[in-house]
Amino acid sequence: MSVEIWSFMSGVPEVQELAEFARTMHQIWGYGTPAEAVEIRRAEDRRAAARVGAKAVHFDFLDCIYRRGRNGEGLYSDAALPIQPEDADLPAQVAQAMIAWLQPDDTVVCQLAIGGHVDHVIVRKAAEMLHRPLTYDADIPYVLNHPEELAPNIAGMQESFQPVSEDGLRGWIEAIACYVTQVESIFGSWDLMHERMRAHWSERRGVHFWNKIRNSSPS
Repeated sequence: MSVEIWSFMSGVPEVQELAEFARTMHQIWGYGTPAEAVEIRRAEDRRAAARVGAKAVHFDFLDCIYRRGRNGEGLYSDAALPIQPEDADLPAQVAQAMIAWLQPDDTVVCQLAIGGHVDHVIVRKAAEMLHRPLTYDADIPYVLNHPEELAPNIAGMQESFQPVSEDGLRGWIEAIACYVTQVESIFGSWDLMHERMRAHWSERRGVHFWNKIRNSSPS
């Protein structure tokens, strides 16, 4: 079985001048131009995916920090804002990209979009437009910061569990550590990343998945 990790919002914007939100995030992450930033993020994806035996696949939609409105203004001042009207068609566009890539027997695993990151919300909406069975997982580290959002997101779903060994946890943490430019901004520090992931593993002992329960047809 082969596994691919798809990153949809990994395109290079044509306009290299940064809007205010993008400029702030570049300063936090230590990035230069958008082209340099995207290549760094893609390289981090590739290293992390390889560490867990997967392949990174990148699509060319723009990250929310780079998307602009009709007048050239940045669409988002925060990643947790609702989908803006100018992005209304974006879930359908992402869904079409998925359809073009998917094979009939593929299993699609979709994040629940816990934490409300607008790009995660868009990709979840796109996946749900496929009208095929989906398996959901909880976004890490967002579920660590917003544990109260898990229950309402999985209400009525059937849960399954994939255990992760101590060796598996080390590999998981090593994969996270491949995101050199992002660990501190997301977890606070490298030590906190190790502590929080180990605490999460100690409580959960693996990865939990959820599937929507299909209604049975009347006999």
